[in-house]
This record gives sequence, structure tokens and C-alpha cells, in this order.
Amino acid sequence: MTPDANDALLRWRGEFPILENTTYLISNSLGAMPRAVYDRLHDYADSWATLGVRAWGAGWWELKGAVGDKIAPLMGAPSGSVLVHENASLANSILLSGMDFSDPRRDQVVTTDQDFPSDIYSLRAMLPDHMQVHVVRSRDGIGIKTADLLDAISERTRLVSISHVLFRSAYIVDVQAVIEKAHRVGAQVLLNGYHSVGVIPLDVTALGVDFYIGGTLKWLCGGPGGVFLYVRPDLLTTLHPRITGWFAHQQPFAFDIDHFALREDAYRLANGTPGIASLYAIQPGVEIIAQIGVAAIREKSLRQTALLIDLADRAGYEVRSPREPERRAGTVTISMPNAYAISRALIAEQCIVDYREGAGIRLAPHFYNSDAELRRTFEVIARIIAEGSWQPFAAGRSFVT
Repeated sequence: MTPDANDALLRWRGEFPILENTTYLISNSLGAMPRAVYDRLHDYADSWATLGVRAWGAGWWELKGAVGDKIAPLMGAPSGSVLVHENASLANSILLSGMDFSDPRRDQVVTTDQDFPSDIYSLRAMLPDHMQVHVVRSRDGIGIKTADLLDAISERTRLVSISHVLFRSAYIVDVQAVIEKAHRVGAQVLLNGYHSVGVIPLDVTALGVDFYIGGTLKWLCGGPGGVFLYVRPDLLTTLHPRITGWFAHQQPFAFDIDHFALREDAYRLANGTPGIASLYAIQPGVEIIAQIGVAAIREKSLRQTALLIDLADRAGYEVRSPREPERRAGTVTISMPNAYAISRALIAEQCIVDYREGAGIRLAPHFYNSDAELRRTFEVIARIIAEGSWQPFAAGRSFVT
């Protein structure tokens, strides 16, 4: 009996329409849309159509926090500690704008050259002029040596801002060691969790992490427009964001322009009116992940990413992801000559993957993918190379799938 025949998670395939006509291996970029999103967006439209402005009082006003409470158990966070924002740049900027960088003895922020550029852009834009960004560089373009990170953290460090899982390679950073060192010298830690929550087990409370920002659009199958920001509860009232708005006011309907009192709950980091439609669309994916359980997803992911590495080795392709299971999240990145053009040819064959410069083709199976799909993808790659059908894609460099 094949592994697929014993795979209980494949029963969820019918919940994702795109799986009917594609081999969808791109959940590290945009998770497949659950069928129930159609119904939830209909619910949103019905609320708007029938209640009009009264919909705010019927649930819209507190929806950012309510959706955050659905995400919180997936990351080991307590109720009330997670708030949903529109994108990571906004969440990063709000958080950084609320932090105190006035201590001249702590003039350093530590990050890495493998972090997602948008996080670095926000970081550099929001820091005061006297702050210095220390970039820890990868030795192999795949991972970051824990020792290099720990050596970079010193009494000068105010904040360590790094990814929990690196986006190009799916390398899992030893964040426990980083948090322990940072706290020992009096620094705080901000983790980017876009490539972790929903595919690897996580307990922010047990880790003692200070701040955690992730997105729903990838492994949580929640679509764009949903970013969750966790703040360790005891740190919340130490933050005084300069990027703010009326949703963060203790009495927003007082419309008092002279006195601004921040809320003391997670809405302290809210700003203006949120995009309500995306808050509806987020929920079905989060609910499915919660029903399945991240532990079961991780177990399957480890097996399938090991299969991908084996298939790549047999084909002679370079593997640009960690081989150690404990260091590998949900993606396997492979490289070969003409990798970009091959990725475009794969997409033309309805094998949906992506390519990252400096890395290669990223293959990201989720709980709804079968082993047969993975094997078939490598068969298609072999045919594309043998037939030369990648060649028409060699001239361009359009990275939008």
C-alpha cells in the first residue's frame, strides 16, 4: 500500500478548489484557498448589505482581536495577546515606533542577511539615527550559524530582529539559544514567523519570545491582508507607538483631539480602520489548521520534504535547504542550470512552484499534497530539461507567478 493510501490528511484536499487542476507546491508563498472562503466573504457582504454601519457593533469592531484569538493557540500564545494587522511592514513599523531606543549604551540591532528584505527595510526606516544595524551573514547561503548570531549579541544590543525560519531555504534558526543570550544581556527579540506558524510546532510562551510577527497567507491558508502580531503580555504597556490611530484610543468615540490615552490590551497597537473583508477570509484556513493540528502537519511535512531531498539527490540537483530534519521547515529549495526558466516551464505545466534569486526553485508541500504529486513534479522537471521546453522562458525575469 502506498503512503498516500494511508495518508489521513489527504481527506482535506476537497476543501481546496485549486487542487482540482494543479499540483500546488507553493504554500510557502500563498497557501491554497479553502472553499469555505466563498461562504465567509458572502457572510461579510451580507453583514454590510443588511446591517450597514450597524455591522461595527455586531462584531466588526473587535474582529482584529477575535481573529487573533483563533491564531493564538497555534503559536502557544494566550488569549488577548495577538492582534491582526494588514501586512508585516505595517506591523513591524507600529511595533518599532513604540519601542524605546533612547539608551545610548544600547545602540545596536542585530539581524541577518537571510531575513526577508521588507523586514530590513522597515527596521532601517524606523530606527533613530544613532542606532546601528549589525547584519550577521550566512556562511553558505542556506543557514545562519548559531554561534555567529550569539557572538553578535552583546551589552550594546537593544533588539534582535530575525526570522524564525529563513525564507529562501526553510532553515530553522535556533531561536531558543538566541532568546536566552539576548535576555541575558538585557536585549529583546522580535521574530518573523511567516514560514513557521502552521507548519512547525511553536510555543511563544515557552520560548519567552518578546515579539512575534507572522502572516496568514502562507501555511495558514488565510490569504493576503492578514498579519498577526504577538506581544509578550507583560511588555504590552511598555510600548508607546507613534504609528497609531483611533482604534488604539481608550475612548475612540469621544473624538478628543487633545487627549490620547492608549488602550492597555492588544488594541494598544491598532491604528486606523481595518480591512474587514480579509478578516473574514482569514478564518477558514486557520480553523482547518487548528482541526488538523500542527503536530500532524509537521510529521507529514518532515516525511515529504525528506522525499523531495531524496528525489533531488537521485536527479543530481543541488539541495539548498537543510538536510537535518530538526533544522528544516516546510520547504525544499533545489537548484540546477536554468533553474529560473525551468520554474516557469513547471508553472506552464500546472506545477505551481516559485524561484528565489540566489537560491533556486522552492517546493513547498502542505498537508493537502500527495507523495504522487511530488514524484510527478520531478518527472516533469526531467522532461522539461530533456525536451528543452524551458528555453522560451530563459530570456525574461518576471518573478510574479
